Amino acid sequence: MQKSGSIISSNDTNAKRKESSKMAELIALHRVAESALPEGQRICYDPYAVHFVDPEVLEFARKNPEKTKAMREHYERLFPGLSSSIRARVRYFDDFAKAAADEGMEQLVILGAGYDTRAYRIEGLKENVKIFEVDHPGTQSLKKEKTAKIFGELPDCVVYVPVDFEMESIDQKLLANGYDRSKKTLFLMEGLVMYIPPKAVDEILSFIVNNSARGSEVLFDYFLQSVVDGTCETGKNMRDFAAQQGEPFLFGIEEGAAEVFLTERGFSQVQNVTSDDYKRAYFHGVNKDRAVCSLLSFVHAVVE
Repeated sequence: MQKSGSIISSNDTNAKRKESSKMAELIALHRVAESALPEGQRICYDPYAVHFVDPEVLEFARKNPEKTKAMREHYERLFPGLSSSIRARVRYFDDFAKAAADEGMEQLVILGAGYDTRAYRIEGLKENVKIFEVDHPGTQSLKKEKTAKIFGELPDCVVYVPVDFEMESIDQKLLANGYDRSKKTLFLMEGLVMYIPPKAVDEILSFIVNNSARGSEVLFDYFLQSVVDGTCETGKNMRDFAAQQGEPFLFGIEEGAAEVFLTERGFSQVQNVTSDDYKRAYFHGVNKDRAVCSLLSFVHAVVE
C-alpha cells in the first residue's frame, strides 16, 4: 500500500513518507483475523499475513481476548461493515487473479502491493506468471525483509519495483525492470487509489491503456467521492481515521460513475461490483448476517 499524504515540504512530513505504511499492516491484520476462523466460515485465507503484523499486537490479542473483542466491536461501530468489505475485497481479488491465470495471463502487476502475498500463495501464479510488486520504497523495503525471513530468500517469481506514486511515474520504473508491453497483463490495485491524487490515478490508467497487450485487465477498489470530500456522514469516521494515520483519502469516484470514468480513459467491458454484489457472492450461511460497507466498491475493465 502506498505511503501517502499531500506533497508538503516539511521535514516531518518527508520523514514520515520514508516509513512503511501503517494501513498495510492493518489490512494484513484483517487477513490474519479472517484466516483464523474455521474453514467453512472464513471469507479469505492468507497463511502468510501473520508475518506482517507486529508480534506485540498479536500477543496482546492472545492474552486479552475480551479487550480485543471490545476493540473490534468499537471499530465496527465506527466503520459499519468495513471489516467484512475489506475481507471480501481480498477474496474477490484472489478469485480474479486465479481466473486470470487460468485464462492465460502472462504478467501480474500489483500496484501499491503493501503486504500482498498473492505471489506466494495462489496456485498458478508463481509457476506461470511474471509478477511485479510496485510500492513505496519504505513499505517495500520492510516487505522484502519480512518475505526473505519467511522463505529464507526472496522468491524468484517476484520483481520488486520501488515507486512513490505521488512523486514518480510507473512507466520507466516498470520498463526498466523487465515489464513487457506485448504480454497479456493483469493490474491489481487493492487499497491504493483512495490514497493517491487523481492525477496519479490518471497517469497509472493511461500507462495501462497505452502499454499493455489487448485483453489486459485492471481491477481496483474505490470509495465514493462523498467519502473522500467529507460530504458523506457515514463515511466521516473512515476519512478521519485515515487522515490520523497519515494516509488521507485523496481520490474517489462519484456514485454510479465508474463505468463512464473508465470508458473515458480508454477501457471497455467495465464491470462495477457493489457491496450488494459481493455480499451476495460471499456472505451466506453462517455469514449471512455480517454487514458490509456500501461505500466501498470494486471495478474491473479490459484493454482493447
